[in-house]
Parts: sequence; C-alpha cells; structure tokens
Amino acid sequence: MASAYSSLASQLTSFSKNHFLSSSDLNSNQILSLFELAKQLKEGNRRIDLGNRVLGLIFKKASTRTRVSFQVAMARLGGQTVDLNPQITQLGRGEPIKDTARVLSRYCDVLAVRTFSQKELEEYAEWSTIPVINALTDLEHPCQALADYLTIQEKFGKLEGINLSYIGDGNNVANSLMICGAMLGVNVKICSPKGFEADTKIVEKAKSLSEFDSTITICNDPLNAVKEAHVVYTDVWASMGQEEEHFKRKEIFEEYKVDQKLIGLADKEVIVLHCLPAHRGEEITEEALESKSSNVFDQAENRLHVQQALLAVQLGGL
Repeated sequence: MASAYSSLASQLTSFSKNHFLSSSDLNSNQILSLFELAKQLKEGNRRIDLGNRVLGLIFKKASTRTRVSFQVAMARLGGQTVDLNPQITQLGRGEPIKDTARVLSRYCDVLAVRTFSQKELEEYAEWSTIPVINALTDLEHPCQALADYLTIQEKFGKLEGINLSYIGDGNNVANSLMICGAMLGVNVKICSPKGFEADTKIVEKAKSLSEFDSTITICNDPLNAVKEAHVVYTDVWASMGQEEEHFKRKEIFEEYKVDQKLIGLADKEVIVLHCLPAHRGEEITEEALESKSSNVFDQAENRLHVQQALLAVQLGGL
C-alpha cells in the first residue's frame, strides 16, 4: 500500500502548483494517477486537509455543476471559496487582468476561471503566481473531460481501446474529449453537421498526442459514427454565447439527435453521456437520457471528485 501511494504521489507532485488550462497540460500517467486519487477520495479511503486554503472563482459564464462542484470540493479539502462575481467586483468595470491576477494571487491560493476566451484565461495564468484552472472557455473544457473519462473507466474498467462517439457541435467539450481521449488510448469520433466540425488545429493536436494507437476521426454521418461505440456522448447544439443561433442550429442538427434508435446501433453495452444541462427533446430525447444506458448523473457527480483531486494536487496536499 505504501509503495502504491508513493508511486501515485510521484506522478502527481510534478504537477503541483501548475496551471491547468488544457487537457494537454497533463500527461497520460498523471491523468490516470489523478483518477486513482479521485476514486480514493470518492470512496472515503483518503482524506486530505489543505488547512483553510482559498479558491477564487471568476465566472463570466453561468454555471451550476462547475460552480457547485468546485465549492464542495474545496470545502471537503478543508478550504473555502470566494465567489468573484464580475457584476459585483471591479472585474466587471474593466480593470486590467494583469492587475486583477496579481492582487488575487496575494489573497487566494488557486483560481478557477470560466470565461469565453482562452486567451483571457492564459492572461490570468501569465500574471498569476498561483495555479489557474480552466473551468471552461470557448476552446476547451478540460475538467469536464476528466470527469467523463473517469466515468468511462469506472463503467468498463479500462480506457485503452474504448470507442467514444460524440454526436453534435464540434465545440469546447468535443475538443477536450479529443485531446484527453487521445492520450488515454480512447478512439474518439466527432460527428457533426458540415460546417460545424471540430477545430482542425485541435484535431491535429489530439492526433499528435495519441498513445496506445488511439485514433481521432471527424465525420458527418451519425448512423455510421455510433457503430461499435462503447460511449455515445452529446451536448447542447448551441453553447453559451450562441443563443441567437438556437433556432437555426435546431433545424440543422435535427438528424444528430441522440435517441433510442441511434443508441441501438452502438455496442450492446453502450453508455450514454451528456455534460449537462440538457435540452430534452433536442440533442437528446427524454427516453435516452433516462434510459438504463444513461450514466449522465454519475458523470455529473464525478466533476466533484476529479476537481477535488486536482485541487489537492495543485495545492500540494499529497
């Protein structure tokens, strides 16, 4: 047991005090070690007390799961959270990020930033002397991907060789699924309507990070995409900031709805994932979301556990 803990710690301590801006900021061994720590915390086999450390939340986008899971994770680590709402702080009045980041670095021990631009997130990281976590940008959602792959590992007992088919917009979630999946040996297919495919730069980045012969595939036919899939994953058709495109996208994406017919074309042991919130009846049917194949709420719970593990590592709690 001691040697197993030593191996786990050695993999993760190298990431202590580091920023987490992209799934690619971790390597495969670190991700798997993080999952092991998350499972220990989830099962009550490990307790970590960070001694009243402080997490600052900077959220320019609305949030339920990300906000609450970070707050609860920090509380379970013996720390506390300060909600830096832009509407009631100087963040909403145009204070330069380089000023905000340097001041908050003297008050807080870690920052989780949820915003539109990846460049803005990177600017926080540039000026902060504390770890900065990507709690979602338009480019990536790496904490979500960690929870997704932990859920898949729990279900199948492995990740290498698993086939994941994502059906929908080639958005930030799709990007992080590709990058993280490639490193873990997962074969990822991103199936979107023409004109809504994943960012080609991210696709190439994911392919360059591929381990264990994993493959990244971009396609447009959902019926073919789900064949042999162990995981069928979907997300909303219009992300935050795209609300004005909702009705246009609804028409374009209608053939990309995850329903029982589509699920029936996948592997017989298939699980269905959705990062939530879901628009029931649009990207996923009520029947599919509530089916025996759905692992959506296990997936949502795992946001808490992977983020608790991530915070513990970044704040030197091992």
